[in-house]
Amino acid sequence: MFTSNTPENEKEMLSKIGVSSIKELFKSIPENLLYPSFNLPAALTEDALHKHLHALAEKNKSYLNFIGAGCEEHFIPAAVNALSLRGEFLTAYTPYQAEASQGTLQTIYEFQSSICALFNMDVCSASHYDGATALAEACLAAQRVSNKKKILFSAGLHPHYKEVLHTYLKNVPEIVLQEVPLKDGLTDQNALQTALAEDVACVAVAGPNFLGQLEPMQALCDATHQAGALFVAVVNPLSLGVLQTPGEYGADFAVAEGQSLGNAMHFGGPGLGIFTCKQAYVRQVPGRIVGIAKDKDGNRSFVLTLQAREQHIRRERAASNICSNEALCALNAVIYLTLLGPEGIKEVASLNLSRAHEFKEMLVKNGHKIKFAGPFYNEFVVEVNTSAQEVIEKLETQGIAAGYDLGQVCENLKNCLLVCVTETKSVEDLQKYAQALRGF
Repeated sequence: MFTSNTPENEKEMLSKIGVSSIKELFKSIPENLLYPSFNLPAALTEDALHKHLHALAEKNKSYLNFIGAGCEEHFIPAAVNALSLRGEFLTAYTPYQAEASQGTLQTIYEFQSSICALFNMDVCSASHYDGATALAEACLAAQRVSNKKKILFSAGLHPHYKEVLHTYLKNVPEIVLQEVPLKDGLTDQNALQTALAEDVACVAVAGPNFLGQLEPMQALCDATHQAGALFVAVVNPLSLGVLQTPGEYGADFAVAEGQSLGNAMHFGGPGLGIFTCKQAYVRQVPGRIVGIAKDKDGNRSFVLTLQAREQHIRRERAASNICSNEALCALNAVIYLTLLGPEGIKEVASLNLSRAHEFKEMLVKNGHKIKFAGPFYNEFVVEVNTSAQEVIEKLETQGIAAGYDLGQVCENLKNCLLVCVTETKSVEDLQKYAQALRGF
């Protein structure tokens, strides 16, 4: 709620801080920035504005989308937005304090419970902007647990995740980051074994990795634990309907981008950071955890059970300065998970798996080369005869978003497309793309 100041309020405040006017208060700001001139058209009537907006919308192009690379197109049931956009949810403020509304606390509690069930992990936090920041926070938490200086991460992590990890840690001289290379599209296990020295705090691996390949997460986790380090898994949450969960292979921390759970792509954001861990590390969790209790009358109630107070009042001692709980995106996720249930999640994940493999077979039959032979979930790498960017531009004219040009992030993959197939693609869609890709 906002109430504007009266002239008397304004005069009193200016007097208190020792300035005579608003202009004097902002005198340090350059004049051209403080009072810029805008060449705006005249106001429109409501009817004229509607027509103008429709005309702008008609300029948008609709594509058959095969781009993934961390932001995937999935079907979102109409009930998700119908519920989450209700005013009670949409306007609820981030609950910094324990007196936050019961409705908001219940939403976070249900989100945490659903994610713990999906990941088969003990604890879920509710305060992460996206998958990349959740990974960085998990690595920092693992370092605090082990008190060791080196963090190993697979080259198969999403490039943005690597950038965020470096950004978080570039000013922490006592922590060393080391990348473990790939071999045939997977984390090189021999290189990992060599790097697993006594000073390693944790190993971070994505499964599926950025190239869509399914890493041997159990073997990598076991090797990490045998060396006395902690294992941080980065997963695709929807894939857990068919793949082994982090809890099953023993991950200490498991993080993810939750966009695939009922959240639209929205040109790349906002995201939903998912952070889970074993019970033993709950005190290292940044952000907040909501628990269930009873009030003085014996009624069920929800409370902020754990909260890193340092992020508010003792920032120099903070484990993290994450504050937002991404409540609306988390609400979308929990509504989506509730609507589908365990069997629905399994069905959607199975569709992603089967459609992607069906498309791969179509391309192989057409003579295209699949870059890596290993198992994959819903993304895989196609090697083309020309630059991937040329393919993307040519297919764009046919209304097809062909995939992600891997040459942008890896020089030896400049003729490779990362292609994503989700449950939104029909057999006819796959056939259209396969036909358009002939000759490339």
